[in-house]
Amino acid sequence: MADNIFKVEIITPDRVFYTGQADFIELTTVKGEMGVYKNHIPLTAPIVPCKVSIYEGEEERVAAVHSGFVEILQDKVTVLAEVAEWPGEIDINRAQAARERAEERLKDHANEIDVKRAEYALRKALTRIDVSDYKE
Repeated sequence: MADNIFKVEIITPDRVFYTGQADFIELTTVKGEMGVYKNHIPLTAPIVPCKVSIYEGEEERVAAVHSGFVEILQDKVTVLAEVAEWPGEIDINRAQAARERAEERLKDHANEIDVKRAEYALRKALTRIDVSDYKE
């Protein structure tokens, strides 16, 4: 079992959010969803706002991560993120209000809104709502 374990770090500008071990990690890059096991081909990729699932045996830890980069080495995964939050750190009312604002902006194209920015805000809000359902 121990030979398939690799190190995981999630770092934000404010703190070292997580340091630990995993035998599998899931996240979303700009190219789509990705799962990583030990000895993955080395890779660096931009990530989008997403749920990051860290598995060690039967234990799963879930966090919301808002943009950044992932560096994958054979024995280590490092996520450099703008923001990272555990489920208990998420204000669900604020996330739902952000979702509603973003959806309204996307419905009303006449006001010359920045569509990409509204889509990004919606993705962040949906990620927070999704992750808030998990128990720590």
